[in-house]
Amino acid sequence: MDNPFETLHSDIIELKLMVAKLLSQPEEDNSEKMYSLKQASDLLGVDRQTVRNHIDRGNIKANRLGRRIFIEHKELYDSMNEIKSIKYKR
Repeated sequence: MDNPFETLHSDIIELKLMVAKLLSQPEEDNSEKMYSLKQASDLLGVDRQTVRNHIDRGNIKANRLGRRIFIEHKELYDSMNEIKSIKYKR
């Protein structure tokens, strides 16, 4: 007679291995990632012009490549808290 708990035990071991594998995978390295104005505005939930205004005011540091404007990942997320607080001020 088969032990019904053997199949459950083997399934649990398999699930533990899968979870351990997921936890051990490194997170994506975003330190070199750059966002366009459109991508930044989508992430922040504001209009492109709002992001552009914050760049002009110096709240967000951005790099220009020709006519295009790019924002580094670190700069965008460092300024997110400031922008969200400014977003609701009138």
